[in-house]
Amino acid sequence: QVQLVESGGGLVQPGGSLRLSCAASGSIFSISTMGWYRQAPGKERELVARITRAGNTDYVDSVKGRFTISRDNAKNTVYLQMNTLKPEDAAVYYCHMIDSSELYNFNYWGQGTQVTVSS
Repeated sequence: QVQLVESGGGLVQPGGSLRLSCAASGSIFSISTMGWYRQAPGKERELVARITRAGNTDYVDSVKGRFTISRDNAKNTVYLQMNTLKPEDAAVYYCHMIDSSELYNFNYWGQGTQVTVSS
């Protein structure tokens, strides 16, 4: 079993920055894709950004140019640097990892961290 522990959420003013971290621990095979999702009240969970083991990245259009996803494979940790935050970025942010064995892919989720953007 793999556990994901997130940190870095909080309250920030519009235009501010936050950095989220998510570290995996436990019986890990090889984590392939790492990503961040978010869910605002009354809305569906959406993919914000993801990064492959090779470092290829995808972003939802609304965060391109403002958010940067990165990872440290040695630490099984993924980061999300969020700059120029807007009120519409407020949500619970969840990290997601795919742990791949030879035969199976296992999906793991963090517990969620609240990001509030308000003056």
